[in-house]
Amino acid sequence: MPTDGRLRATMLTFLHILLAGLSGVLWDGIDAFGGVRLVDGDNKCSGRVEVVHHDQWGTVCDHGWDLREADVVCLELGCGLAESALRGAVFGPGGGEIWLRHVQCTGHESSLSRCAVVLYSNAYCTHENDAGVKCSGTLFTPTLALLSPHTVFSPGEAVRFSCSVLLGHHISDFHLYKQGASAPLVMQRAEQTQSRVELTLSDVETFHQGSYSCRYRIKGGFPSHVLDSPPSNSISITVVELLTPQHWYNTSSEAPAGSVIKGHSFNITCSTPHQYPGGSFQLRLIRSNGTVRQSLPALSTSVTFTFASAQSSNEGYYYCLYRVQLGGRTFVSRESQPLPIAVKDPDPVLSPMMVSWLISGLTFIVTVVIVVIMVKVLRNKEKQPSELERETRTCVDNTYVALSINK
Repeated sequence: MPTDGRLRATMLTFLHILLAGLSGVLWDGIDAFGGVRLVDGDNKCSGRVEVVHHDQWGTVCDHGWDLREADVVCLELGCGLAESALRGAVFGPGGGEIWLRHVQCTGHESSLSRCAVVLYSNAYCTHENDAGVKCSGTLFTPTLALLSPHTVFSPGEAVRFSCSVLLGHHISDFHLYKQGASAPLVMQRAEQTQSRVELTLSDVETFHQGSYSCRYRIKGGFPSHVLDSPPSNSISITVVELLTPQHWYNTSSEAPAGSVIKGHSFNITCSTPHQYPGGSFQLRLIRSNGTVRQSLPALSTSVTFTFASAQSSNEGYYYCLYRVQLGGRTFVSRESQPLPIAVKDPDPVLSPMMVSWLISGLTFIVTVVIVVIMVKVLRNKEKQPSELERETRTCVDNTYVALSINK
């Protein structure tokens, strides 16, 4: 099966042969014409179209003259695209021969001489029918617009742009570029006469953040005639990635793990490595009778929520998240893992430390009492004589001497 391009070319060839049979000679002009020029225009890129044949310049009849032929002339002269294909000798009638009649171009030829033409046609045509063109001079600068309603996105979202140009004929395709990249990220082919296309950047990630512009490309009959337009205006997008915060708590050392003592102070710290202006941390407590939320501005990468006196209402599961508003949108991170905290009543009699101190004190006192009693017993035993000692006292030189009798 022939492709659409081949089918179109076959039909044009058949049409040209038919026209040649009715009005003249079919001629492709490859060797006979030496070039093309624009005469009597406002600048070098506008004027009456003239071609040279056998070293003589002549005009082109405007029969069948449209933007396809005008585009080929403008591109051949390096004058960009055709703004208009003019008929009726707008730039004044020429002189000499009318070399070309019924020029038939597809719009992609590299030269007017590559288009099929009818030479010496019998159709009525005078210099009042001389064809002219007005070229852009350079390729028009396209315009990039953002179709998405915002400029700030989350990872995985799609960003929709549109790229448009005033003249759509002869455009091959449109390209979306990120600033600093040599290769386009998105390419969209253009239909004939299409002047606007949508360019979609799918599943954006953080590396897609930056400025974007678009270009369009036009092609002649040969690869050497591929031209890129100037870059469009730029549009910047932001891709916000919020990491899941980390959180932990601190309290008095005597509290069991995962608990705080009622009446004692404790605090919970939330932290995240990524920071955006105007962000805040939110601490959420889920307890048996409902949910409690409190928020603090993220002046740094972490904040601390302080509780001066733990109560039963502070018992439950704590979650931490980070949120920020950018570009009119609110972005919220995933919640952290639950942090369970139980509130324990203090020991109603004595704390373990006080019991330890009390035992140590009582032990010291008992030890002291025992030592004192033993000392007193020993002293009393030394002062009291035995019964035998009292009965064996004798008097020597009017002095009583106590004699000790060993048993």
